[in-house]
Amino acid sequence: MERKSKTTDREIAITRVFNAPRNLVWLAWTEPKHVAQWWGPNGFTNTIHKMEVKVGGAWDFIMHGPDGTNYPNKIIFTEVVKPELLKFDHGSDDPNDPGQFKVTVNFTALESTKTEIKMQMVFQTKEARDLVVEKYGAIEGNRQTMNRLEEYLKTMSV
Repeated sequence: MERKSKTTDREIAITRVFNAPRNLVWLAWTEPKHVAQWWGPNGFTNTIHKMEVKVGGAWDFIMHGPDGTNYPNKIIFTEVVKPELLKFDHGSDDPNDPGQFKVTVNFTALESTKTEIKMQMVFQTKEARDLVVEKYGAIEGNRQTMNRLEEYLKTMSV
């Protein structure tokens, strides 16, 4: 019998396998020059102001939507285990922002040329999760982001 997590009703979870070695996938996630090329749904671009991938390090960036809307983001890394784990708090400078959540990303080498990513985003409340899904299309947006990563990985060399 599978146990239900205490956070199931307020989380979004994604699992995806990429045809790329784990070290390459890690670089795509942790180097600003790479992240800027694929992060976000279709049509989005990024301006990365700072990205310090270390415990306590900040990642400040703006996602620019295809309609010209700017979405400021602030991430604080809470755990970094190269090349297997990233944990971070995602938010903005607005303490009432419903888009605040905790993220865990596991990078698992399935074989020398395949990597599985499991990403879990846990929101403060079920209502905050539902709002982000309904208002911002978070589930489809995450799918598009992972598709963009998959395409970008094909351009990177080992």
